[in-house]
Amino acid sequence: MILIIDFGSQFNQLIARRVREHSVYCVIEPPTVSLESIQALKPEGIILSGGPASIYDQGSPRVNPAIFDLGIPVLGICYGMQFMVDHFKGSVKKSEKREYGFASLNLHRKDGIFAGVEDTTCWMSHGDSIDALPQGFEITASTANTQAAACQHPEKNLYGVQFHPEVEHTKEGRRIIDNFLALCGCSRTWTMASFARETIEDIRKTVGDKNVVLGLSGGVDSSVAALLIHKAIGDQLTCIFVDNGLLRKDEATTLEKVLTQNLSMNIRFVDASQTFLSALEGVTDPEKKRKTIGKLFIEIFDAEAHKVENVAFLGQGTLYPDVIESRSAFGGPSAVIKSHHNVGGLPEKMNLRLLEPLQYLFKDEVRALGEEIGLPDFMVWRQPFPGPGLAIRVLGEITEERLAILREADAILLEEVKEAGLYKDLWQSFAVLLPIRTVGVMGDHRTYEYTCVIRAVNSKDAMTADWARLPHEFLAKVSSRIINEVRGINRVAYDISSKPPATIEWE
Repeated sequence: MILIIDFGSQFNQLIARRVREHSVYCVIEPPTVSLESIQALKPEGIILSGGPASIYDQGSPRVNPAIFDLGIPVLGICYGMQFMVDHFKGSVKKSEKREYGFASLNLHRKDGIFAGVEDTTCWMSHGDSIDALPQGFEITASTANTQAAACQHPEKNLYGVQFHPEVEHTKEGRRIIDNFLALCGCSRTWTMASFARETIEDIRKTVGDKNVVLGLSGGVDSSVAALLIHKAIGDQLTCIFVDNGLLRKDEATTLEKVLTQNLSMNIRFVDASQTFLSALEGVTDPEKKRKTIGKLFIEIFDAEAHKVENVAFLGQGTLYPDVIESRSAFGGPSAVIKSHHNVGGLPEKMNLRLLEPLQYLFKDEVRALGEEIGLPDFMVWRQPFPGPGLAIRVLGEITEERLAILREADAILLEEVKEAGLYKDLWQSFAVLLPIRTVGVMGDHRTYEYTCVIRAVNSKDAMTADWARLPHEFLAKVSSRIINEVRGINRVAYDISSKPPATIEWE
């Protein structure tokens, strides 16, 4: 396995993806990770990521330099390279000419991490550069603005690149990372099948004769986590599905049929729809909606969990991006991208230990794992659905009537998306009901009904998203069906906003 030290780079998850593409397992840890923890992981190599700090700034992140004495290869990327050079008494200074974007990479050597690589283009993003290399290091590549675009100390197995090999824009980036893995002697045997086997065994050992409860949403993450835990401990797992009345059309009944009948999982279905709708009556502020729903869910889930005997663990579908984004390379909250609802602890009264079998996986890997362990295809490829459900897609006040209108419009949209073969290509596609009525004409009669907005985006990780360029013929068909088939809507619009500046969800 490979250890990646996260110095705060916006690309650190891409580094992990590139390593795993070569069937090598890896984990990302902050620079505060102890040397003992690093040794316990037994990495075959270490990658030091880039980051926004300058190595000469007070308080800049630093990992224990004893990593350079472990006798394993180390690759420093951008800030990671500067940290390495600084530790060995080289010099780093602010660049006279900053370098962002594409650059032509001229190789001085074509061995080591550059074996089989010719002069190419790379992606730069730095304001500092190497002024003087430490003793024993040599320059292995340059660009027009950066003399030491790459360096190495072959005797110590240390390598550095000022550019970012993990991004698509670096043409030979995959080969460079592949070469580093070869220098580390990685066996390249990590697959979803091996991950599933090992994780199932770990769950059995961890849980023992205790029981586990898991809040099942029906989404990809919680469903894969539930099935994986179920395969390990069977009926020792109790899943709790809380129907909050804010689900899509036929969602609860479909989930119950698939998971209980086809997969024989132990699921308790709790119909709390009226409780949630009563609590949301008159609430229009989106943050108040979220907080009301979240608080009520915890209360209901907690009450149901206490009905299960001998429970010691809470299962969750937390993914690696959730964990990474909820911690800071700088040791404080200022650099945290976002706090995630699955990261940060549980209500104290539950007194349960967390069981998070997916916490080192990315979304695409979770889907691959779902396929590996036999989750139905339509659940594996289900688009993300927000925890607050349709509450944040019915803008303004939530009523049973407005929820029913949105459900029908949303069902038509998804039916057409699937029929057109677009479902797997889109990150999310859904309908939004606006608290706006507009004048229309139907059968020579005046109408005054709601406006529905269609939202469809392309994304890889939801951190950024671009609106999908859906065919005009497709949009015309969806619009016609919604207006003709859903009473209460007489106008359909298409959202062409990207994230940023907009968000994917409207609330």
